[in-house]
Amino acid sequence: MDKNQIRETIARRAARELHDGDVVNLGIGLPTLVTDYVPQDVHVILQTENGLINMGPTPEAGSENPDFINAGGGYITALPGASAFDSATSFAIIRGGHVNVSILGALQVDEQGNLANWIIPGKKTPGMGGAMDLLVGAQRVILAMEHKAGETKKILKKCTLPLTAAGQVNLIITEMGVMEITPEGIVLKEINPEFTVEQVQEATEATLIVDEELKKM
Repeated sequence: MDKNQIRETIARRAARELHDGDVVNLGIGLPTLVTDYVPQDVHVILQTENGLINMGPTPEAGSENPDFINAGGGYITALPGASAFDSATSFAIIRGGHVNVSILGALQVDEQGNLANWIIPGKKTPGMGGAMDLLVGAQRVILAMEHKAGETKKILKKCTLPLTAAGQVNLIITEMGVMEITPEGIVLKEINPEFTVEQVQEATEATLIVDEELKKM
């Protein structure tokens, strides 16, 4: 799979986790692609933390409006009935528990549902941003991420990078499969038919629990 196929596979599968009426926040990077794959018969309300609710799909090339961007600076659209507001109101929505699902990327995630996604020590960073609030405030947290970074494993027994939040991740979606965080550990629920269970485990530091009813992704 090339880079674009990997990103599309992850975004398409993540979009299937959304249900009618969900208020959804999409983190910067790969998660922003999810908006383009939400099924037509599913109506969700997309929120961007810089102050817009009822966000639409990515605009076509040449039709971008510089007044409409997401928290990562990417161009977005606004659906009829959309509302724009300041960051204080946006974070009141998040911290108040009004976001049903938050879909984020990750540098590392571990067996306890801990997430590190904001800094690699020694490298410059603009700060943690709203990720901490989105992890703690959302009712459900889904990671949409590539399984590895080059040859570096990202799904670990224990995170080694500074945490963004502890114990908040519910589901991990990669190009290799879908994994659920449980009290017993990380359960492999679905697998991409292009890979074997052995290949998924080899790419994962944490020991995976293979679901007895493992499904094709």
